Amino acid sequence: MRILKLICLTLVLGAAITACKEPVDYTNAISDGQYFHRAQNRVTEVIIHDIFSPPVAARIYSYSSLAGYEVAAASDPVNYAPLMGQLNGSEAIQMPVPEKVYPPLAALAAYYQVGTTLIFSEEKMNEHRDAAFANLKKKGIPKDVFEASVNYGREVAAKVLAYAKKDNYHESRSFPKYSVSNQPGTWQPTPPAYMEAIEPHWNKIRTFVLDSAAQFRVNPPTPFSTDPNSQFYKEAKQIYDSQNTADKAQKDIAYFWDCNPYKMNVKGHVMFAEKKITPGGHWMGIASIASAAAEKDWKGTVEALAMTGISLNEAFIACWDEKYRSKLIRPETYINQYIDEDWVPLLQTPPFPEHTSGHSVASNAAAHTLVQLFGDELHIVDSTEVAYGLPIREFDGFSKAAAEASISRFYGGIHYMPAIEEGIKQGTQVSELIWQKISTKPDRVALLERR
Repeated sequence: MRILKLICLTLVLGAAITACKEPVDYTNAISDGQYFHRAQNRVTEVIIHDIFSPPVAARIYSYSSLAGYEVAAASDPVNYAPLMGQLNGSEAIQMPVPEKVYPPLAALAAYYQVGTTLIFSEEKMNEHRDAAFANLKKKGIPKDVFEASVNYGREVAAKVLAYAKKDNYHESRSFPKYSVSNQPGTWQPTPPAYMEAIEPHWNKIRTFVLDSAAQFRVNPPTPFSTDPNSQFYKEAKQIYDSQNTADKAQKDIAYFWDCNPYKMNVKGHVMFAEKKITPGGHWMGIASIASAAAEKDWKGTVEALAMTGISLNEAFIACWDEKYRSKLIRPETYINQYIDEDWVPLLQTPPFPEHTSGHSVASNAAAHTLVQLFGDELHIVDSTEVAYGLPIREFDGFSKAAAEASISRFYGGIHYMPAIEEGIKQGTQVSELIWQKISTKPDRVALLERR
């Protein structure tokens, strides 16, 4: 009888203690952008693993971050305006956030869902997502709130994926390969792998903001010539002479911004790939670093990622449109044929035409967007490439980082100066248009709609 009374007393006391416990405050389980930084880093790792091209990588980043941002906008309509409904061919997502949903978790779920769908190695993304979710469950998020949040995020992701499905990407996978021309001055595959041209039909991908891929047509490249007195020959010789006298600082800049996912190494009779981050991946990393440095909360972080991703996506569409219009010969091919047959550029030449410089277009588009969000005084400690064997570089502002990224292609021996100069202008024009046509701020959207 005493034992029975003791058991009953224990149960009563246990229930009383449980009832007296204050509910766990989980509302700060996700406050800053760290979970989104980690999710994006994982997307970058998988993009590298799966060897996606720079334009395709930009597409993956843009839709993934757009999904996360749409949840943020839905959860805080006073401070954030949804981008869906503003972007070309998109419809607003009419899905108010249910009371039980924890918005940052829903945004993270949406990001993972889209990112996982757009890559090949889904198991790598799922593993990372599951670890993040397990960590968050330990922070006391109730089961019903957790499930409701993840489900809402996935519903938003489904809307974004339905939008992505109509951008002509899947259709472009069956478009014909690029046919190499024998016309003098046109692009030819380059050593050591002599790979076929990458994404020759990327100008057929639906844009987010641009009226068309050709909206910002740049000045054409210098007319091709083999005459040593011609301007074209002088531009090639400028690269040749510069690389032969390049100092360590210039070489370091070239290596830091290499970002070539197709680099092939040859040792004897063996050829093997060296996987690297894409230019877009590097700038998404900078956007993440800037968000942390500026102490942005999770909503400000996904805003920066979404706008940077959109800028990169538009930049690559505009750039690739020009590349396959001009179809210009690469410096390596020209120099080997007309100046020095044994010359090798400092960086390995990427497998697509020369004009304009993709790094210049993408870097300046991303930098201009980041300036709109953070200003151009933010000190950037760029550790993006540390995981891939390169040191940290620091910049006082995004414009300086973009300028260095642009000139790196000249130092690396893979672009003539006009491709860099025209690329800088093209990238800036792309981002300027984006900020003229869409906005993440409700008052600005209202103003744009009245125009």
